[in-house]
Amino acid sequence: MSGRPPIDEIRRQNALDSLEVLDTPADPHLDTLVRLARESFGVSAVLISLIDHDRQWFKARNGLELSETPRQISFCSHAIEREEMLVVEDARLHPCFCDNPIVTGPPYLRFYAGQPLCDDGDQPIGTFCLLDFHHPRTLSETERARLRDFAYLAMGYLKINAMSRQAEELRQALTRAQRKAMLDPLTQVWNRAGLDHLLPREQAAVKAKGLQLGLLICDIDHFKAVNDSHGHACGDQALWEAARRLGASLRPSDLVARIGGEEFVVLARVNNAEELARIAERVRHNMADSPVRTEQAELRLSLSIGSTLLREGEGPASALARADRALYQAKRQGRNRVMPA
Repeated sequence: MSGRPPIDEIRRQNALDSLEVLDTPADPHLDTLVRLARESFGVSAVLISLIDHDRQWFKARNGLELSETPRQISFCSHAIEREEMLVVEDARLHPCFCDNPIVTGPPYLRFYAGQPLCDDGDQPIGTFCLLDFHHPRTLSETERARLRDFAYLAMGYLKINAMSRQAEELRQALTRAQRKAMLDPLTQVWNRAGLDHLLPREQAAVKAKGLQLGLLICDIDHFKAVNDSHGHACGDQALWEAARRLGASLRPSDLVARIGGEEFVVLARVNNAEELARIAERVRHNMADSPVRTEQAELRLSLSIGSTLLREGEGPASALARADRALYQAKRQGRNRVMPA
């Protein structure tokens, strides 16, 4: 039996809400952490799962396309009731989980291990969890210790991030309801509505700091061929990975949004055009230099990028249109290149 007293759900939810992490864009550091954990344990998927009122929402995920599930079918909602990690070696044989719809139906979960994530007041806000959809598994004591270490790193990062200037700016700019409506559910970056809402904030920020606002429009080259040759499930995985690589190429103050299909926009606070060009080339190389591996295929993807600076007194729509024209010029000149406007 667990040594933790029964959860005070109001205090637990308040602890989660105070982090201001629900319905926020994907974070490259946490994305890297779950990717490394998946490679380390050799499982189907790894999640950082946060238990909200009536759902579990995944702040970071690798190997699972869903962004959230109902709380009532969540293994993690059981895990947070325990002081130690919950390990379900074979869900099909477990009396509490054998009839769970994610066991009897897609994704046909077989193995689960979840280490609770707790704040400084010992309130469990979610889990760092391992999933396997193919085989039952056991965890050795060494593996259990490693999973606790991954959870410790994830929770530490969430605490530090909650205290950051960027998180404070986000709290001031958007309510939680607005954030939820402005996230692209597939890639977990801002959508077009988020971009439109945040552009004025970025304009004000660069003006106050004596900087310039750089805009990149990035389009995945020949993406239709991915869907046509490998199917839309493969295409969705490729878009997810593209968003991860974009985020990993950027700085904490930069923003990325998916504005439709395979097209993304980056907003960057820069000193000059040369700094924006370096960011754009880093983005391009991060996409093109190594293959994107999906369940269906290994893909070589590249980006065509239109780049521009917002001019004094200019509206964002005009700057985006100029960057868009530069993007199409990059495609006409052979793709996989950055074209300044």
